[in-house]
Amino acid sequence: MIRLIAPIVEGHGEVGAVPVLVRRLVNVARPDAFPQINPPIRVNSGSFLNLKDPAYLRRYVELAASKAAQAGPGLILIPLDCEDDCPRQLGPSLLERARQVRPDVPCLVALACREYETWFLAAAASLRSHRGLPANLDPPTEPEALRDAKGWLNRHMKEGYDPVADQAAFTSVFDIQQATAIPSFKRLADRLATYFEA
Repeated sequence: MIRLIAPIVEGHGEVGAVPVLVRRLVNVARPDAFPQINPPIRVNSGSFLNLKDPAYLRRYVELAASKAAQAGPGLILIPLDCEDDCPRQLGPSLLERARQVRPDVPCLVALACREYETWFLAAAASLRSHRGLPANLDPPTEPEALRDAKGWLNRHMKEGYDPVADQAAFTSVFDIQQATAIPSFKRLADRLATYFEA
C-alpha cells in the first residue's frame, strides 16, 4: 500500500523529524505500507492558528491538499505544538477548519501536548547516551506538565539541544512504546494506523 502524506509543520526541526516519525509509526502499524512523504510545508504556528486571519490557514491547507491529492488517496498531516492549549479542544477545532477548506482530502491533526519534544521526555530512558544525554537519564515524572521540554533536553545535553540538529536524530531512535504513555502521541499513532488500515 502506497499513500502520499503532505505534512504541515511549524519548526525547522520538524521539517526533518516528521517524515522520520511518520515512517516509523506506519512501519509499526502496517509494515506492508510505504508512505510517500512530501517535504513538509513550514508555517508560522501563531498565524496558522489565528482565527482572525483564516486566509493564512486556507493558503497552506490548500497547498498541502494539492500535494496530497497528486497520487491517489493522500493525507494532510498537521502535527503542531499545543503549548498551553488543550490538544483535545484545539485539535477538533483545527481539524474542522482544515476540512472546511478541502473536504475532499483526508486530514489528520496531531497536536503535541506542550511541544514535540515532550514525546522525547516520555521516552527519555530510550535516549540514554544519545547525542550527549547522560547514561543514567530518567524521564520527568509528568512530561506533559513541563512548560519547556526543549529546555529540559538542553539542560541534560553536554552541548545543549538544537532542534535542527537533534530533533530528527532523536526521532529516529526514541522508543515509540514508551512515548505512547503521552496521550497526544498515542492519538497520533492510533489515527495514523487507522488511516493506513482503511
